[in-house]
Amino acid sequence: MQVDTFTEDTALDAAVELQRVLAARTHRRTVLGQEVTVPGQLGAALNLPRTVGRLQSRQARLREQGLEDFQQLWVILSIQTREKVLRAIGWYKPQELSWDDKRSNRHPGPDKGA
Repeated sequence: MQVDTFTEDTALDAAVELQRVLAARTHRRTVLGQEVTVPGQLGAALNLPRTVGRLQSRQARLREQGLEDFQQLWVILSIQTREKVLRAIGWYKPQELSWDDKRSNRHPGPDKGA
C-alpha cells in the first residue's frame, strides 16, 4: 500500500485499527511481586490518539496535519503490522487475485485454513 493512497477517511480507519492492533499486544510485568499482563503502550508512544483526534477534527488544517502524521507513521511500521491493519479494515490487492476466479472482483472471504 502506497502512503499517498490514503485519504483523510481511509487514514482515520487505518489509524483507529492500528490503535486496536497495537493495544492487542500484551506484555508481562511484575507488580508487587506478581506477574501481571498489561496491554501494549506503543500506540500512545507513537502519538496515535493525537493523530486520530486530528483526523476527526472539523478543521481542514488539522485533518491535513493528521493525514501527514499518519503517513509518516505508516512508513515505519513493520510489514506484518501493516498487513494486519489493512486486513482488518478490509483492503486487499486486486492484482493478486486469480483471473480464473469468477469472484475476483469481490473481496476475498476469510481464510478457513488459518
